[in-house]
Amino acid sequence: MSRVHKAALAAAAVALLATACTGTSSAPPANDDATQETTITFWHGWSAPSEAAAIDANVKAFEAAHPNIKVKVVGNINDDKIKQALRAGGPNSPDVVSSFTTDNVGTFCQSKVFADLKPFLEKSNVDLDKTFPKALQDYTQFEGTRCTLPLLNDAYGLYYNKDAFKAAGITTPPKTLSEFDAVAKRLTKAKGDSFSQLGFMPNFHGYESTTTHFAAQWNPTYFTADGKSNLAADPAFGKMLTWQKNLVTELGGFAKLEKYRATFGDEFGAKNPFHTGQVAMAIDGEWRLGMAKEAGTKFEIGVAPFPVPDDQADSYGKGYLSGTIIGIASTSEKQNAAWELVKYMTTDTDAVVNFANAIHNVPSTLDALKSPKLQADENFKVFLEIAQHPKSSTTPASPNGGAYQLTLQDFGFAFESGKQADLAGGLAKTDQQIDKDLAQAK
Repeated sequence: MSRVHKAALAAAAVALLATACTGTSSAPPANDDATQETTITFWHGWSAPSEAAAIDANVKAFEAAHPNIKVKVVGNINDDKIKQALRAGGPNSPDVVSSFTTDNVGTFCQSKVFADLKPFLEKSNVDLDKTFPKALQDYTQFEGTRCTLPLLNDAYGLYYNKDAFKAAGITTPPKTLSEFDAVAKRLTKAKGDSFSQLGFMPNFHGYESTTTHFAAQWNPTYFTADGKSNLAADPAFGKMLTWQKNLVTELGGFAKLEKYRATFGDEFGAKNPFHTGQVAMAIDGEWRLGMAKEAGTKFEIGVAPFPVPDDQADSYGKGYLSGTIIGIASTSEKQNAAWELVKYMTTDTDAVVNFANAIHNVPSTLDALKSPKLQADENFKVFLEIAQHPKSSTTPASPNGGAYQLTLQDFGFAFESGKQADLAGGLAKTDQQIDKDLAQAK
């Protein structure tokens, strides 16, 4: 499952669109290979032993329910390998593919390297609105073409150090951004030209404190109805950037925060700054719970939804959503059998719950989110609620993957550091660059 918003991988989507041959998208093949003895190949990206074992267990359960279909599983597959295989086709290419990079859905759908799933969904009478939360439906289609489905989910919330809160006399997590700013300053302890504890790392290089994760709290509209970049026209982006820069200033300034950030350990290692107590609050996904436990974190961890703008206080509980996607290669000659595996892994409640339990991610179906079989303590339940919140949102698909997010991110870096002072003009120029890149991609 995605453990970070993979902006770096999103850049690879540009190359995928440019180099992938156009596939085909049609109704399910007339020959019903799903009823015949057959073997299909399934590629996925998980590599950790426990995660790979969870996939294997799900596949074995599928094979038991579909004894005529055998599945060859290949793990540790990244989007570069997917790109090459779907471009080349042939007997060694996969039938079913999963990817951690939701940013690439637009590329996969537009280039038709993934099959259109609409005919398969209609054949199986799958009602999307009764099966998946709306945000998950949004990030698995592009411009009306649904070429992927969600396979587990990631939700982002606020982690906080309960011991640090208690020491500072703070009894509850903040709900609005003004409350959050006050708490972040209260938890910050200066030490010379650095800190002994930072309330929150607001800088955009601060791991999951990205432009898109923050912007979700304003429910922004990234593109107009005709596909043009909407950053300058939607006040949400300017408000987010203004809030973030103000917090950077209030907590010590960009240079001081960057110097402190240089002391942080690896995001996914035991020395993550939240684990070590260097920061008292962090924005992160549900996976941090297990990582903190494995790291032997010595303080009690609290989890809550990330705070919302003061003028949207009634939307508290929402957050940014992402996840893993799965689809059928358009070059597959066994698409009906491939669909049976995709349908099982994405819509069978027990399959989704068992997989979520095994790798500690948020389930991706409405029924699985409410299943009594789901293993969830009080902290994990927070992420389940964020995943179901009607105003939780994600970044939309585009024909060049996450390139527009990288362009916004670059402007964020320039604005927070003071290299770019003209917010309105900078957003307008960012729109122009995004539109130029989109035109080239199309």
